[in-house]
Amino acid sequence: MPSYIYILASKRNGTLYTGITSDLPKRIYQHKEKMFGGFTDKYNVNLLVYYEVYDDILDAIAREKRLKRWRRSWKLELIEKMNPQWDDLYEHL
Repeated sequence: MPSYIYILASKRNGTLYTGITSDLPKRIYQHKEKMFGGFTDKYNVNLLVYYEVYDDILDAIAREKRLKRWRRSWKLELIEKMNPQWDDLYEHL
């Protein structure tokens, strides 16, 4: 089963959230419907702007931990490379 790391944004260059899941469409839906409360709900962070797919959950966990330690500017560059228009990628899953 694949695993995913993902970055959500409130808007272009807005608040960012990095997460991990084994079911990306379901998890993003949950964020959009504010089913969790917490950070993403409070700051309206629900646009899927970046994701990566991993075959091994341990690789995904390691990558998520690295991304969470990254500087904000590095995350913005990463998003811009994959998704320069900051489209909501949820629509394409």
